[in-house]
Amino acid sequence: MIVTTSELEERKVGKDLYSYQKGAIDKIFKSFEDSPEDYHLLYQLPTGGGKTVIFSEIVRQYLKHHNKKVLVMTHRIELCKQTSNMLTEFNVHNKIVDSKANLEDQGEYSCFVAMVETLNNRLNEDKLDISDIGLVIIDEAHYNSFTKLFKFFYKSFLLGVTATPLSSNMNLPMTDNYDELIVGETIESLIENEFLARAETYSYNVGLTSLVVGANGDYTVKSSEDLYTNNDMLSKLLHSYEESSKGKKTLIFNNGINTSLHVYDTFRAAGYNVAHLDNTNSKKEREHILKWFKETPDAILSSVSILTTGFDEPTVESIILNRATKSLTLYYQMIGRGSRILKNKSTFTVIDLGNNFHRFGPWGSDLDWQKIFRSPNYYLDGLLSDEDLENNFRYVMPPETRAEFAKSEIVYFDIRKTYIESIKRGESSKVVLERSIAQHARICIENSEDIYDALILMKALGDDIDYRIMRYTKCISKSTFNFVEWIKDDYRKKLRAYLRENFDSIFEEINGYPPED
Repeated sequence: MIVTTSELEERKVGKDLYSYQKGAIDKIFKSFEDSPEDYHLLYQLPTGGGKTVIFSEIVRQYLKHHNKKVLVMTHRIELCKQTSNMLTEFNVHNKIVDSKANLEDQGEYSCFVAMVETLNNRLNEDKLDISDIGLVIIDEAHYNSFTKLFKFFYKSFLLGVTATPLSSNMNLPMTDNYDELIVGETIESLIENEFLARAETYSYNVGLTSLVVGANGDYTVKSSEDLYTNNDMLSKLLHSYEESSKGKKTLIFNNGINTSLHVYDTFRAAGYNVAHLDNTNSKKEREHILKWFKETPDAILSSVSILTTGFDEPTVESIILNRATKSLTLYYQMIGRGSRILKNKSTFTVIDLGNNFHRFGPWGSDLDWQKIFRSPNYYLDGLLSDEDLENNFRYVMPPETRAEFAKSEIVYFDIRKTYIESIKRGESSKVVLERSIAQHARICIENSEDIYDALILMKALGDDIDYRIMRYTKCISKSTFNFVEWIKDDYRKKLRAYLRENFDSIFEEINGYPPED
């Protein structure tokens, strides 16, 4: 049974459907007709594109034209409730199958919404009759927890929906569980047609080589917290917010509760409206915090994991990725939380503090989802390692910092090139830092009237100094935490001493006259 666009346009039930949504529904219904009853179809559509609207309309039409039932699976209870409410808007009488559900009246329903773990228990206990389920819809289908239930539905048409058709477990690729992928509208197209806001990204380089990859293929919470709770990273976070997002409603994603609490303390101490949310908060606490976040224009919400899916707050103006991830799906999910469009919102800010932008490219870049679906390992193997990312990264002063050094034509200093040249000449590696200090001193003096100006200006070089030290320690293959911290401190002491000893002579060389007393 194929539902035509003209038929959809005549309906007044549920939400108004956009043209790309109608087109997707046509393609999916055509697959119903052209495929066997146990076919597994995957549909991709970006976050904010309206996947729930699309499959709710599909459920409504399926029940209208088929004498069978529908089951919708989600991976979180919040998504169960949101999905159930959307189905109700489409006049689909549905029942949530949760741990407290009384299933004695299940015969009165033609549509069920269930969380995967609860459903698994109910099916193993034989408490839910699925003999008449003709269509199974899987929301956020990239999660592998759903696949263990597929054996129960060997006579059902399975429709998985996801923004990123890339499995959360690379040992279980989606191509093993789905026969076909239908790719929906691109992010760029949704932006151009004013369905999504455009991301304006600011990326700050972070040394990630201390991070450890866990069994799930992503960075461990422990190694992430060791990095993101240190004072340098917390200062960088606060600085990046004040530089690019100050006054905007901001959602911060962290990898670990302890990190999020440190972030909360940092912003609170700086006088900002901030709250912390994680999965240990009670339902009432969560509702209170999200209500505050919605109603407070300059609110900052520091969170862990739980807001990556099923959270829809269009007033978010800024997303901060205060974490690194190896997961393309998570990268897209986090940024997508800011992409909802409003009347006076066509763009939103993304601050990346995990080199994610350099690993995955811009949010909304032209990804070949069909190729990723068919050959996920080929795609993942092509991503740069953390070490390669850092080696390819060149520090660029933020505009506000660069403006303080406006009289200097060149502010960049190539540590690696200087190191290679010094080794070729048989010099000690220490001359690399000596030449770096001399160059840093010169640009400070070029933009100062006296030694006091130069010492104040030196403080603006913090990120540049840290970057140069990182590059230097990689060159000499010595990067223990204590050594790096010592050399950063030593560099700053030597730069201050160099400025005091050489200010007058360098000033006169640059300007042609001595500084005033």
